[in-house]
Amino acid sequence: MEEIKQQTALIEDRKHIAVTGVDSVDAFSEREIALTLTGGGRAVVSGSELKIVNFSKTAGSFSASGKVTGLRFLGGKEKMVRRLLR
Repeated sequence: MEEIKQQTALIEDRKHIAVTGVDSVDAFSEREIALTLTGGGRAVVSGSELKIVNFSKTAGSFSASGKVTGLRFLGGKEKMVRRLLR
């Protein structure tokens, strides 16, 4: 049985965000950072003046600073394939 790793997100004063359970940083700019989460899900951090402070693939941790205005969690690739095949 495959172990599902837990993801957590903590936003402090809309100036700092920390996310665990991160597999990779897929794209980043001052306005948006796209992450792939362990287990296949995705997350998008939005804001302004965003800067990546830390990313550790082995620990699965990510943090960024700037003005954080949003965090969206998106379904994994598996869900997208299921929708396409219906």
